Amino acid sequence: MPISTAIWFSSSTVIWLLVGAGLCLMEVFLPTAFVALMMGISAFVVALLSPVILGKLWLQVVVWLLLSTFLIVLFRRLLTPPRGKSKIQDAIAAETLTEIPAGKPGRVLYEGNSWRARCYDDHLAIAPNQRVYVVRREGTTLIVMPEYSSIANTD
Repeated sequence: MPISTAIWFSSSTVIWLLVGAGLCLMEVFLPTAFVALMMGISAFVVALLSPVILGKLWLQVVVWLLLSTFLIVLFRRLLTPPRGKSKIQDAIAAETLTEIPAGKPGRVLYEGNSWRARCYDDHLAIAPNQRVYVVRREGTTLIVMPEYSSIANTD
């Protein structure tokens, strides 16, 4: 057997190939959000590089860890959808399902779904089955104002 073939099939190369295959198969049976797959691909790359860095197992492990981390971060950024601003536009109509007490949350029907809601004015209560306008969204809570607000001063 020529020396290049002996180096190619060294024990560390075989070990890295087995580790890579095991990690890729693990992704098939235990979905890990592509983490195991990226680590498996990194192991295959290290198996290809192992003849170059023969005998330096610590360097092979460092290359595998760095490459795995890089691939995981890269693919997470590519696969994760970008976070956008809230799609709620100003002054969109909704309807209260429950009373919204002054300074406390209630429920509104907005675009066919029930949402937690608070009144924009903490001193104002809104009765059930009233039309309201969505002013903004704070997390999963809508900030609303009644359609006919009696906030105006009538001195």
